[in-house]
Order: sequence, then C-alpha cells, then structure tokens
Amino acid sequence: MGNIMRSESAKETINTDGSLKGPEDDMVVVLQDYPSPDISEPIYRMGEKLRLIAQEAYRWRVRSIQTQKENYIPNSHVAKVYHSWLFEGVERQKAEELLSLPANRVGSFLVRESARERGLYSLSVKHRSVKHYRILRLDNSWYYISPRLTFQCLEDMINHYCDASDGLCCALTSPCQSSTTPPPDSAPATPPVVMRRNFDWKKIDSKQLVSTESCGDNMVSYGVRNSIAAYLSFSGKRDPAQMRAASRRKKSKSMYALPENGHGTIDYEDF
Repeated sequence: MGNIMRSESAKETINTDGSLKGPEDDMVVVLQDYPSPDISEPIYRMGEKLRLIAQEAYRWRVRSIQTQKENYIPNSHVAKVYHSWLFEGVERQKAEELLSLPANRVGSFLVRESARERGLYSLSVKHRSVKHYRILRLDNSWYYISPRLTFQCLEDMINHYCDASDGLCCALTSPCQSSTTPPPDSAPATPPVVMRRNFDWKKIDSKQLVSTESCGDNMVSYGVRNSIAAYLSFSGKRDPAQMRAASRRKKSKSMYALPENGHGTIDYEDF
C-alpha cells in the first residue's frame, strides 16, 4: 500500500479448513448493516469495526470488538482498515456515509484507496460537509495534496495535517469512528477546588506549577496550574519536556516544502 510498510508478522497463513487466516491485527469496517434490517435485526451495523479472523471465498470470519463474539459476514459488506484511518476499496459515497455517523465530528477523516486502481488514494474529511482531496504522487513516489508540501509516506502526511490544516478545510482530529465507538479524547471532568490552609509558596516545587497530573497530593490547585500553563503558552515559554517532545515529532516526519510560487493549489478529487 504505497510506501506504508507492514510488519513481517502480518503475513497471511492457511487454516486447516483451507481458509486464509488474517493477521491478528487486521481490522475491517462494516459498509452496510448485516443482515439487512428488512430480513432481521442486524448483527453488525454500518461503521462498526471488527477484527478479521479468517478469509474464505465470499465470506469472512470476524470478531466483534465490543462483544468478542465471532460470526461470518460477506466480504462485499466490509473493507479492510490499516492504521485505523486507511480504508481499502471504499467509494466516495460510502466514505461520506461513514463520516456522517453520529460519532464523527469536525476533522474526522479517512484515507481511501480506489477500488478500481491500486495505489490511488483520496483523503475525506468531515467539515460542514464531507470534503474530498486527491492524493497525488511524484515520480520518486512521494505523496502530496498541495504541490508545495510533499511527504515520503501517507503516515507523514496525516501527521502533518493533524498538526495544521495547511490549505485543507480544517486540521485532522481523529480517524473515522463507528456509531458504537466513543470519540477518543473526551474531555475529563475538571477536578474539584480544594482549599488548603497554611499555604507557603516557598515550599512549592516549581515542577508542580506546570504539571498536568491529577491534583491528588499536588499543593497547587488545578485552576492555578491551568492559568500558569496558559501564561507560558501565550508568552512563548514552554516546559523543557514539551519542547523535547515537539522536537521529536518534527524530526519523525519526512516532509519537503517548496517555496510559494503560484503552484500551491489543492486538487479536489472527483472519483
């Protein structure tokens, strides 16, 4: 799948019954309710992600992530998913249906590989409506949406657009979720305010002022630490650990940016 590499351990093997065994981490997404609601109550709902157990000619054995129950589903009703955001063989209309599920929010996205032409990708992003961007490739196999930004692999591209919209309708927030999967980063409840007697600033460890850990034994309240963190953010000062983490993220990306020269247009895909 392009420059995206899968580990050697992900090789498929043959079961004793002649079916093709899927790797332990292979995932599929349900493209339509199965069975049809007109026939009976669906076992699997559209958008639900399942673990692939084995592949047979026209049906695959899958395991529900929620219930851990195994069953069979026609392979025409599912699509393989890699890295939680790369959907194999999903058409434009189906991508819009998946991203329109209630669990998805602004910035939810998926990358889909064309069912008609292997190695041809598009990025679909939920905004006010679902936007689609064609992902193109250079002769050296690097990827780009805008010609001024090229990436060695799709993963680097996704990481970049998670940090900044950079010409897209919005920054990417989270991979397309199923209707039964809660959003990944629900905001935790704000800790209660704790009044402390005989408070002495001289006895406070400076590390506690910017700590994001739970209040617990921290002598500085959540509100004070939050205010200090906001001040450091606006003043441009950052905690050394955060600076090192940001540096690591930047170094991990393989990206080449061309200067602005009038060729920075983005192609909206039409397939």
